[in-house]
Amino acid sequence: PYLAGFMDVSSFPLERWGAHPEPENALTIATWIIHISSLVEFLVAMGFAWRWADVVKNPTWKGLTWGLLPLHSSGITACTYHLFYNQIPVLVPLQAFLTCIGNTTAAIAAYRI
Repeated sequence: PYLAGFMDVSSFPLERWGAHPEPENALTIATWIIHISSLVEFLVAMGFAWRWADVVKNPTWKGLTWGLLPLHSSGITACTYHLFYNQIPVLVPLQAFLTCIGNTTAAIAAYRI
């Protein structure tokens, strides 16, 4: 295991009650914290852009929020893929598609500003 299993989720106490140990491709607690905080951070940034549109009275900033939505969906897709221990392979091309669309819509929205 990476770093001798530092910050891995220990299943030892749960094995007594019939829980199965996590597979080798399970994410560590630190990695989950980074994934989830990135999703929350993205929502906060989208909210700031929406509010900024009202402050400066420029509605094109709201378009940036809409343009970032596919990228946020891509992050949710990645977390879902990892949550199920990489067992749903269709999520990989879906995430790639959402990232491509999101990069395009974010670029168009930024250009409009």
